Amino acid sequence: MDLARSFAHRFGQLSHPDAVPRPFVAICPAVILEEGERLPWHHHRKAQLLYTLRGTIHCETEDGIRIVPPQCAVWIPSDLPHSAFGSGDIECHCLFVEPDAAPGLPERCCTVSISPLLRELLRRAARLPELYDADGADGRLVAVILDELAAAPVENLHLPMPADPRLRALAGMLLAGPANHASLQEWASRVALSERSLSRLLAQEVGMSFGRWRRQLHVMLALQRLAAGESVQAVAIDLGYESASSFVTMFRKAMGKPPGRYLQEQGRM
Repeated sequence: MDLARSFAHRFGQLSHPDAVPRPFVAICPAVILEEGERLPWHHHRKAQLLYTLRGTIHCETEDGIRIVPPQCAVWIPSDLPHSAFGSGDIECHCLFVEPDAAPGLPERCCTVSISPLLRELLRRAARLPELYDADGADGRLVAVILDELAAAPVENLHLPMPADPRLRALAGMLLAGPANHASLQEWASRVALSERSLSRLLAQEVGMSFGRWRRQLHVMLALQRLAAGESVQAVAIDLGYESASSFVTMFRKAMGKPPGRYLQEQGRM
């Protein structure tokens, strides 16, 4: 069963979420996906929240890729075309929200951190009936969830993707060989650009230098594997770092804290 049919199966006897006359729709039970399953490009009128309980989801939009490790969620605004695929076996909650359901909800696609309180609220919401009592206790629960979502911190787990085909080719090579630490000049020659042109195009299209862009890719790949239980040493070696300490230095520079502390604070260690 592919990812699209898996979600459709979860809808079961439910109406399509966009047609449900409630500001909040939860798919229950949690969706279980196998590694490699992919949701084709699509969009819907309601915004969507994909909350990962186990495994890692990658959400792709036209402007880039967002990684969603366990205990994080991706917020997908109304009518934004997107695709998603999993890394490892996936267990996630799928929630749909009316765009104007509450003030302060994110306006852009982003990865958000899920607090312990919000985690328990989402688990409870997954048991709500499709036509819950919007004026009763269920409606008050939904209101608290929306307030918590609006206040949830955004995680820097976005890899912007360029539109230029040469830069897209470069992105593909970096994703396929993240341990390759060739120089900017070497990468530029591989996509038939000068070093100066490559730097200029990257600044124009993704707003980052080459070094920062590659570092962001490494952070995303590292979090995916560390959240799955791999050691810092193994991840550092596979990403081409000379030592675990040099990898930790890179990670701290990008995320403001070392990987062990970051994962511990996110409740993933």
